[in-house]
Amino acid sequence: MSTFKLPNLLTNVAGLPSDTLVSGTSTTAALHVHVEGLCANHPELTPHLLYENGNIKEHFLFTANGELLDSQSALEPGSDIEILLAASGGVDREPMCSDALSNEPPGNEPFSNEPLSNDEVQRYVRHITLPEVGRAGQVKLKHAKVLVVGTGGLGSPVSLYLAAAGVGTLGLIDCDVVEQSNLQRQVVHGTSTVGTKKVLSAKKRLADINPHILIRTHDEWLNDNNAAMLFEQYDVVVDGTDNFATRYVSNDASVLTKTPLVFGSVSRFNGEVSVFNHEAGPCYQCLYPCSPPAELAPSCSAGGVLGIVPGTVGLIQATEAVKLILNIGKPLSGRLLRFNALDMGFSEIIFGRRKNCDTCGEERQPVKFDRLNASASGTQRLPDESYIEPQDLYAKLHHGIEDIVLLDVRESNELEVCRLPDTVHVPLATLPKNLTQLDASRAHCVVCYGGVRAEKASRIMMDAGFNDVRVLKDGMKGWVRDVEPGMPIY
Repeated sequence: MSTFKLPNLLTNVAGLPSDTLVSGTSTTAALHVHVEGLCANHPELTPHLLYENGNIKEHFLFTANGELLDSQSALEPGSDIEILLAASGGVDREPMCSDALSNEPPGNEPFSNEPLSNDEVQRYVRHITLPEVGRAGQVKLKHAKVLVVGTGGLGSPVSLYLAAAGVGTLGLIDCDVVEQSNLQRQVVHGTSTVGTKKVLSAKKRLADINPHILIRTHDEWLNDNNAAMLFEQYDVVVDGTDNFATRYVSNDASVLTKTPLVFGSVSRFNGEVSVFNHEAGPCYQCLYPCSPPAELAPSCSAGGVLGIVPGTVGLIQATEAVKLILNIGKPLSGRLLRFNALDMGFSEIIFGRRKNCDTCGEERQPVKFDRLNASASGTQRLPDESYIEPQDLYAKLHHGIEDIVLLDVRESNELEVCRLPDTVHVPLATLPKNLTQLDASRAHCVVCYGGVRAEKASRIMMDAGFNDVRVLKDGMKGWVRDVEPGMPIY
């Protein structure tokens, strides 16, 4: 028998009593046979792990002894297998901006062939006295251009330390504004900049840290239209995003422009770091061929994150970026570094390029930037009449215009922050087996954080015969924005 260690999300969604289970396979066999044995012992796992044709779903990774396995990897009975999910790529977020323009296009660079000034030598003296860096290395840093995608939990420590290290040109791309809930972890911002564009808030702080560097701000979301154009302007890109769609766009652009991509992700108490597309190394899609479904992919907003964890992960990302610029040490290419803050443990998973990778594989098609044209949940948006605006819902509830059941499909921890009154709470993961508790003859309005999980829940309900189901447009974020601005939001 082989032992399987499951991620907590899968354990909870499948309603399992433990996160450590055994398969029913007692002979040497391929991984997929062991997984089939596991599902035979625990049938509730079958729809989560396997497609109807018996193939393993690609958004799961399987490792043993620190190495990534494929479905045909031969395993001895008694093997310890760990199942992993891509982390920090939640799907509850606002749509990407597509019409914003970079407000600081590249112009004349101020550093072309300048040597270090006396002030710079004094500032970077701890670098210069390192034999692995020296004056020549510090000049490399001065001439380097690094794009930081996102100025949030990861982008904050990354940008702070790259600025302090003397990276000559830092690009910051983000379309968000600073909110009070950011300050628990996004340390490049402060109370005085709440309500300010994040790129401007970060620029002000970074300029104070190091006046010798150039800071370019791109007040837009990274998207299908601008990714390759932006990446080709920089030597290294650091990924500080918080959703899967943008991660895959970043990976596409990185492969297309041959720009190394320093990846980082955080979720709750855990973090991951790797380097993709470096010297013919594997890409993000080699590691994660596809993203998990909505119920297994809570965003940091929905799932929570210990504020210190992004600092740890971001510092490692900044270290990897500097190593790439200086060409020193061993980068995390083909290595996924994992961090667990609760037991202060680090581990590595070794992986390589997939021959059948859609982005960098041998038989790949030319990269097409259409990642953001499809829903992150892999489903189509509902018809317009299936949505109800927050103010319309408020009017119906406040004036008793319509008898509506409010169904909240978020997790219990999210309701600790904010909730609508008199809601029925059924988490999305448990909805299919709890439908009998709901009255299909009544009208329902489904609520989540940003709308994506509510859309999935509404489809489940309509398929089960519920005829009057609507989704609160933009979820609790929309309610706070349009109805109750004073309500806390996460």
